[in-house]
Amino acid sequence: MLVLDRAHFQKQVTLAAAKVTPQQIPHLRKACAQDLLKQPRIRVIYNSAGDKLIALRPEVKVEDTSALHASSRAFIELHAIPLVRHTINLDYKYWNADEILGCILPEELLKDTPSGFTMVGHIAHMNLRDAYLPYKHIIGQLVLDKNSAARTVVNKLDTIDSQYRNFEMEVLAGDKDLIATQHESGCVFKFDFSKVYWNSRLHTEHARLVDMFKPGEAVCDVMAGVGPFAIPAGKKRVLCYANDLNPASYASLVENIELNKVDDFVVASNMDGRAYVKEASKALAKRHEAGETISMTTKPSRKRVKLTASAEPEALVVPRYFFHFVMNLPATAIEFLDAFRGLYNGHSTDMVLPTIHVHCFTKYEGAEGRADMTKRISDALGQSVSEEVISFHEVRRVAPNKDMYCCSFQLPASVAFSN
Repeated sequence: MLVLDRAHFQKQVTLAAAKVTPQQIPHLRKACAQDLLKQPRIRVIYNSAGDKLIALRPEVKVEDTSALHASSRAFIELHAIPLVRHTINLDYKYWNADEILGCILPEELLKDTPSGFTMVGHIAHMNLRDAYLPYKHIIGQLVLDKNSAARTVVNKLDTIDSQYRNFEMEVLAGDKDLIATQHESGCVFKFDFSKVYWNSRLHTEHARLVDMFKPGEAVCDVMAGVGPFAIPAGKKRVLCYANDLNPASYASLVENIELNKVDDFVVASNMDGRAYVKEASKALAKRHEAGETISMTTKPSRKRVKLTASAEPEALVVPRYFFHFVMNLPATAIEFLDAFRGLYNGHSTDMVLPTIHVHCFTKYEGAEGRADMTKRISDALGQSVSEEVISFHEVRRVAPNKDMYCCSFQLPASVAFSN
């Protein structure tokens, strides 16, 4: 079957049922609790010409009540409750996706039934292996039918945009609407899922880093995407400079800044990340030197304005330097670390140097993996960095021999102030 035939999934099940009046239902359910039907997704009580039928477990037969527990049999006999046959029709709506796929797929494909997916707004996102592609439209329709939150089902294709790193995808079922609205960390994100990168599995990593940022600090998000770090940071009254090279990501970032009302705290840019490290640092320093401040209070209601009209709002003096740099492009972010060479050349060596959080992949594990990442970081910085000064946080396993890490370290003075 390569086209889903819902009518194919029909089954009739005949069970013994106790025929009672509506008034007898609570008494029978209590007395015969051990013998009632306990099958997921199947009702126990049915209408029958003014009476009610209460379905019993399959082992109980109308002609043979020996399978009943003694207490159940005693109650039924005492109240002369008749047992009758009742047929239940199980149609397509009854069976779950795995059960239906078990009937459709060849036996060799049943071990890893591909019913798993990630929700991005109304979009169910699947990564089907090649062996399942002949059945992709059936699988997509099943996911759509069996998950009320899904309106669109897509499958990620192997092709990837080499510049912006977003995957091509194919709509398997449902609407061809790929404009997703995703909620995370008390924020709303809107974007075209076919043109930007978003991974709902990274919500813990987004929250982990944002939790490190303190109100009043300045953070530079070099590869910001649609804002999963920058927008929640802005909500915390962290001044965040956010950049992405992808025009679609930048457009969504700008829209998300407005949607979440963080325009005072998040500044969006659309340029190369390497150049942005220097440009954003200059722009921040210029605002500091101009004595610019930002109100740290939320916009009050009219009633609150009357009560606190004489109160001076708490203000943030724009910091001179960034406290953190976030570089969340694991495939290539380490290569951009050369942008920090001489970043603060000519500045006071007494300054507090920023913490860099760079995401990356490694094919090695344990000590070998840490050594691999340390060497790549050192090579990019042009300065040997000790493994002991780097905090390695394992974000997730992407695939066998491919782990994603976040490496956090303070920018070495020898790099920051170099000529």
